[in-house]
Amino acid sequence: MNPTVGVYIASHNRRADLARTLHALAQLDPPPVEVIVLADGCTDGTAEFVAHSFPTVRLLEHAEAQGSIPSRNELAAGCRSEIFLSLDDDSYPIENDFIARVSQCFAENLALAVLSFPQRTDEFPETLTKTDFGPSHFIGSYANSGAAIRHAVFIALGGYPGFFRHAYEEPDFALRCVAAGWQVRQETSLTIRHHYTSAQRNELRMHQQHARNEQWSVFLRCPAPYFVAVALFRLLRQAGYARRRGVSWLLREPLWWWDCLRGAAARLGERRPLPWRKYRAWMELVRHPIHSEEEWLAKFGKPEK
Repeated sequence: MNPTVGVYIASHNRRADLARTLHALAQLDPPPVEVIVLADGCTDGTAEFVAHSFPTVRLLEHAEAQGSIPSRNELAAGCRSEIFLSLDDDSYPIENDFIARVSQCFAENLALAVLSFPQRTDEFPETLTKTDFGPSHFIGSYANSGAAIRHAVFIALGGYPGFFRHAYEEPDFALRCVAAGWQVRQETSLTIRHHYTSAQRNELRMHQQHARNEQWSVFLRCPAPYFVAVALFRLLRQAGYARRRGVSWLLREPLWWWDCLRGAAARLGERRPLPWRKYRAWMELVRHPIHSEEEWLAKFGKPEK
């Protein structure tokens, strides 16, 4: 029997976007076995709207916003399906039979942990009319605005670091997956429509959170003595990105440095370094996707029992 697939969405004050997504999900055939929405500190009537307009959707609430990552962890903890499709409140599947095809992918590949999909997004207008996303391939990261995840693997690997709060949870989880032999794959025959609304998005803040969490992931996962060099490389790379965005961004880089340092002792105390061979192979995978099963197995092997 093919695994069951549910849909899980964390939302914060984007009621109109969420409404469009829930309407799109209602058109899928077959439908997901469940849809759960977590209203994370919403003050725009999101919870009341969902309860009234979509009574079959399971609703969770946070009185105060806790962040997208703790919210996604909570959604996964409440998951009743074997595969959970993670979406943003402004993203949804395009293909009508998306759920059945995702289930089939996981049924055919028991080593698959995460299935990601190309996104047709307003952030990159050229994707809206693109006709060919190329062959499917193995990847080192993915986007939670459109990714199907095997629930048992997510729980076994410990989910996302809640202290990240926002950003970088996907590459950190993908790293742990591939280091344990679990596959992370981009399936190009299925697509996600991501409207990518600007509401509740601050690009500078997102950059700083991403950069801080990237460093914390290095502290947690990268083995000695390499983690010092990797951390320095990532710091300089983020500074280079900030410089390209303008002087005002570059002048604010020390803000995330300080935030990172304040949590450094805790992160170092929680270190669970991975083998350098796997960590380095993952860094290469992020830059250069793998297209063959043979190359994947040579670098990462099969899932650990």
